[in-house]
Amino acid sequence: MTKRTVPQVVGQADGLGQVFIGTQRAGDGSPDLGDFDGVGEARARVVGVLARGGYGDRETVVRVNGPSTPWGADDLAAAARSGADAVLLPKVEGAEEVRAAERALDAAGAPESLRLWCMIETPRGVLAAPEIAAATPRLACLVAGTSDLVKDLRARHTPGRAEVLASLSLVVLAARASGLAALDGVHLDLADDAGFEAACRQGRDLGFDGKTLIHPKTIDAANRAFAPAAEEVAAARRIIDAHAEAERAGSGVVVVDGRLVEALHVEEARRTVALAEAIAARG
Repeated sequence: MTKRTVPQVVGQADGLGQVFIGTQRAGDGSPDLGDFDGVGEARARVVGVLARGGYGDRETVVRVNGPSTPWGADDLAAAARSGADAVLLPKVEGAEEVRAAERALDAAGAPESLRLWCMIETPRGVLAAPEIAAATPRLACLVAGTSDLVKDLRARHTPGRAEVLASLSLVVLAARASGLAALDGVHLDLADDAGFEAACRQGRDLGFDGKTLIHPKTIDAANRAFAPAAEEVAAARRIIDAHAEAERAGSGVVVVDGRLVEALHVEEARRTVALAEAIAARG
């Protein structure tokens, strides 16, 4: 399933695409609960909206409080039986945290299909990303948490994101080494459309599959950035067709648009076409 855009919603979920549905307590680096009286009320509402369904083939991901917090165990137990597609663990810094969360989900009766996602948003988390990514087959995605990371690095937010480029690349490397998806972090300035689009293009160039979002108005721009352009798909189809024709003719050399084509190019072309077809199938 494609993961181009993942809006974040706190304690509610109505009408968005692929979503994080949060239960976090305010004041410890998590989204504000807004009008909710507490974590318990937010948790109950999350379970309720998931039970009502209506998301079609979109993935729903419940972002829980950290398992070591006073609310983490109850969050995991509720998420295990919520019908969500995945549970997102915040501020993961080691593989054992992931395995402990998995044990808690298993004990609460989670189905085998329930995936784990991990937020990589601290210096320790970035440095441990390879072991985190390999922690369990239940893990499906690493999510870069750039806001907290910039704070912990004592860095400054810059338009080109130089302060987190090394960390972002380490997250992508770890994800790819273990066959996982990777999502880029949020863009905080909702008035900066050009900056948001530039950050999306940069994330795509770095290898991310998609981007986490904080407002639905950014969904369309992010979807465009993380989808193959028409000319990319056309070029990919030419590569696939030329390679197939060369194989039929017994030729060992394939040249498309003046460039030598090797097996790795064919593999990437097939991935591009498959992604485009998956996006088109979703409408």
